[in-house]
Amino acid sequence: MSVILRSENCQPFARQAAGLQLKNVLYAKEEDTRAQYLNRWLALPADIRNQVKLLVVQTLGTEPFRPSIAAQCVAAIACAELPSGHWPDVIDALRTSVTNPGSTASLKESSLETLGYICNDIDASVLEQQSNSILTAIVHGMRKEEPSVHVRLAATNALLNSLEFTKKNFGMEASEWAVKQSDYSFWDSIGKVKTIGIAHLWQAERHIIMQVVCEATQCTDTHVKVAALQCLVRIMSLYYQFMEQYMASALFAISLQAINSDVPEVALQGIEFWSNVCEEEITLSLEAEEAAENNRVPEQVSRHYAKGAVSHICPLMLQILTHQDESDDDDDWTPSKAAGVCIMLMAQCTGDTILDAVIPFLKHFSSTDWKYKEAAIMAFGSILDGPDPAKLMALVEEAIPALIDSMSEKNVTIRDTAAWTIGRVLEICPDIINKDGMLARLLPTLSQGLQQEPRVAANVCWALVSLVKAAYDNACGQGTDSSGQPDTYALSPCFGAMVDELIKTTDRTDGNQSNLRLAAFETLMELIKNSPKDCYPVVQNTTVLMLKKLEQLLSMEATTTSNSDKNQLMDLQSLLCATLQSVLRKMRPEDAALVGEHVMNGLVQIMNRTSNNKGGGSVMEEALLAVSVLAETLNNGFIAYVDALKPHLIRALANHEEPQVCAAAVGLVTDMCRALEVNIAPVLDEVMNTFVQSLQSPRLDKDVKVTILGCFGDIALAIGEHFERYIHIVMSMLKDASTAAVVTNPQDYDQVDYVDKLRENCITAYTGILQGMRPAGSDTDPEKVSVIFYKTIGNSRATASDKDE
Repeated sequence: MSVILRSENCQPFARQAAGLQLKNVLYAKEEDTRAQYLNRWLALPADIRNQVKLLVVQTLGTEPFRPSIAAQCVAAIACAELPSGHWPDVIDALRTSVTNPGSTASLKESSLETLGYICNDIDASVLEQQSNSILTAIVHGMRKEEPSVHVRLAATNALLNSLEFTKKNFGMEASEWAVKQSDYSFWDSIGKVKTIGIAHLWQAERHIIMQVVCEATQCTDTHVKVAALQCLVRIMSLYYQFMEQYMASALFAISLQAINSDVPEVALQGIEFWSNVCEEEITLSLEAEEAAENNRVPEQVSRHYAKGAVSHICPLMLQILTHQDESDDDDDWTPSKAAGVCIMLMAQCTGDTILDAVIPFLKHFSSTDWKYKEAAIMAFGSILDGPDPAKLMALVEEAIPALIDSMSEKNVTIRDTAAWTIGRVLEICPDIINKDGMLARLLPTLSQGLQQEPRVAANVCWALVSLVKAAYDNACGQGTDSSGQPDTYALSPCFGAMVDELIKTTDRTDGNQSNLRLAAFETLMELIKNSPKDCYPVVQNTTVLMLKKLEQLLSMEATTTSNSDKNQLMDLQSLLCATLQSVLRKMRPEDAALVGEHVMNGLVQIMNRTSNNKGGGSVMEEALLAVSVLAETLNNGFIAYVDALKPHLIRALANHEEPQVCAAAVGLVTDMCRALEVNIAPVLDEVMNTFVQSLQSPRLDKDVKVTILGCFGDIALAIGEHFERYIHIVMSMLKDASTAAVVTNPQDYDQVDYVDKLRENCITAYTGILQGMRPAGSDTDPEKVSVIFYKTIGNSRATASDKDE
């Protein structure tokens, strides 16, 4: 394959096919498969590997097509060999190909593509020592003096992929690179071209990187410009603390220039830049609050760029909101949609500061131009989260009548945005429902909205969720009984009608559009969850209705032939199982016992059918969760259903390919232990055998294994002295897990979180074993358990200090 790829006498399609095949035997997206390919490659004799490497490197710059397949092959081999210390000179070779004056544009381009692929796919720590070589090649390719836009684009994309490991270069204040005197033109904050000498500015490695990126944003080629702007967006996220000296002199002007661009791809990046600024400063604000609570100085502080720029950025965003189009697809990411998100983030970041910039624009609520009217409604909904709610209340009271009226507009986009904004109002300013006459006006409007287009009805559903929560919280504030439930609430008179309307919405033939059916079911669940005691009869009726619907779906499945219809049925089964969980949680134990057999019959049938349906994991998961709720509700009464459940439980516990199913099954075992206590003992031999196999399986997700370890403690608590038969194998596994619970890289927060969970579940297991077996006078020496338990705590304390450091 490498010979064909290298041969310029072969047809281009043959070379391309050979290169693609070569890459596919070297690289795979799945981690396990990639590891197998890596071992297979490294097992080849060195002379064969060297010959392949030589051929693919020689192919760079000779291909008559883009993108370069040879670049992908070189990168795949480099990613396999560099972590093991092989092929250490590949980076320098690629740098030389880029910086050599005799290199062709095609060779430069493909070499830069290779560097980009390597940087994207390899662990950043592997390349830290070679970051200077990589950046030298990238900066050389990005220079404005480079005549080939393809080379500049490849270099800019490579920089985007390499930013993760350039921390030391961004932090350096001394450069080994020479900087020549040059000028740089950009737009200043009032839109006039300004030219300044920058020899005094670009004096460090960071300055050189920022210089070439900023220059690339002025490239006439749109692709280069967009890639350079993407670099600035990423740089702002990664290196916010170093951006102060560039913001006023370059970044602010460049971002405004991009936002004002007529090219959507360019404008999107300008908007994204300020969205990123806001996200960073929101995070820094939270960190500052946490530091203040702990009487320490935060590691980084906000420079409040967003607050300083809000009067400049917001007017541009508001204007872009009016560029929407009725034909825009829901999945299309347009400048108008991005501007709405940016305004929302800016409101969260700047608080009250944004009000002065946005309130004048709200006059367009009464505009006859649908674009301005919809933009004003969107702007209003976007600024609700951030400013002081007390300052917003008067504005909200004034806006609500107009929003309700907007739900009757002919234009669907206006109605869609109005429904979304009403939901935002109810979520962020819930006290608005206490205003006189508010519910009387709002409820009919939302009821009618459920019958409108799917996109409008879906947003009405989310508005109803916020309304229901607001009404329930308000009622709880006025007093509850010992169960924590209020006797009644403002929605009680229409509760049954609301449930009926939502069930009708779940049955709409166009329910698949805009996720309407999902929204309606989730709203129904929230309505049931947030229901007071006087609505209990409706909850009972809803349980019976959901069971009937489940039976209908199961009978329909036998006559369904197309894959599309089968997938829809599985989605409906999953949603009905989730709704059953909501109603069962609300039911009294004595009433749940009356329907328990019907519930289990339906759920067992679903679990039976999922064993034959590929892709039925989500249905199985929801069915198991519903069984868990029934077990919690019935307690010992659940014993009647254990035999029918057992084979499905064991099958789910052994399902290592779908970790969410296995995790739900482990959770069910925990709930059965708490509900049945010692009566769960007859099924435990098979459960424990499956647990042991799962812990030893390399295919099962490690987080599920952690959950299994914690479940050992629940089992011990449930069966007490009967846990003696499992103690030796369990203690062996807990000891191994405790020994493995070590943080090897404190900077890897995913690893730190995993080790913390592992320790926590080991300790939970040890605690359960000690508490479950000690009172029974077991022959097992609790001192041995305690020793391992305390060693685990000791290890936890030792490495916890590493994390703090």
